[in-house]
Order: sequence, then C-alpha cells, then structure tokens
Amino acid sequence: MIVVIWGVSGAGKSTIGQLLARELGWRFIEGDDFHPPANIEKMKRGEPLTDEDRQPWLQSLREVIQQSLAANENAVLACSALKKKYRDLLRVNPNVKFVFLRASRERIARQIKHRRGHFFEPKLLESQFADLEEPESTEDVLSLEDESDPRTMVEKIRSGLRLRTQ
Repeated sequence: MIVVIWGVSGAGKSTIGQLLARELGWRFIEGDDFHPPANIEKMKRGEPLTDEDRQPWLQSLREVIQQSLAANENAVLACSALKKKYRDLLRVNPNVKFVFLRASRERIARQIKHRRGHFFEPKLLESQFADLEEPESTEDVLSLEDESDPRTMVEKIRSGLRLRTQ
C-alpha cells in the first residue's frame, strides 16, 4: 500500500508522513526530492509552478509509486497533489490511499514562517491555496482537519485507513 499525504506547503505532510512511516515500519518518500532543479529554482524565486512544470515531477512520483507497489513495498509519500488531476495521475490502483491535511491559511503561514532549510518561498502560499482543489465526495480521500499534535494526526490516519504495524 502507498499512503499519499497531501495538502498545501506547510500543512505538515513531511512531519506526519515520516512519523506514520516510522510507526508502521514503512518507507518514507519525500515528494520534494523529486522536483527537477528548474522547479526548485523557480520556487526559490517566488514563482508559482505551472501544470507543465509539475508534469515531470508528478510522472516521477507515479513511477516511484508503481515501483514500490510492484516490489510489494509499503510506503508513505508526502507531496502537495493539490489538483484532482494530479491525484488521478498518482492513483495507479486501489492500493494507493490519499490523506488530505486541511489547515487554515493563518496556521500554514505560521508553519512556513518557522520552517528552516526549505526552498519554498513563503509568498507562494497564496498560489498554493489558489491551486488547491479540495477532495470531491467521489474521491476516496481521508480528509483531516488540522491538529497541533502530529501524533494525533497519525493516529487518525492509522484508524481511518485501518493501518497496522508490520
């Protein structure tokens, strides 16, 4: 199984994803590691990515998902997957589950302000919310409201997806 933790930058995808993967004994995949250098440079300059910019990144993530599933390797992937068409591309089969982390702009802005060592330019937050397509009722997505405690979020994910430690 692959669990994709998604939402806007600063929602806690990596923190929660790493904790979930550690607790389950699964591989953690940081989606940001798959951005081509041109995308990273663009974001550092404060320029929002376009669908065209994101396409090679999403394709790389799709390939990683397919490889993990083919190897029967469980993993947690943290990536933005802001639009439904992005999630559709990553949903290679029913063994890919999605968890949406919803949080207010104010909370996200605070998170980003205190984050260190990340290429995301805080002024891009508005473009993230502009691109965000919250999950439709027809999508198989576990949606979670922001909690200040990552362990609480992990427990909600484990319960909602019925995940057990290996």
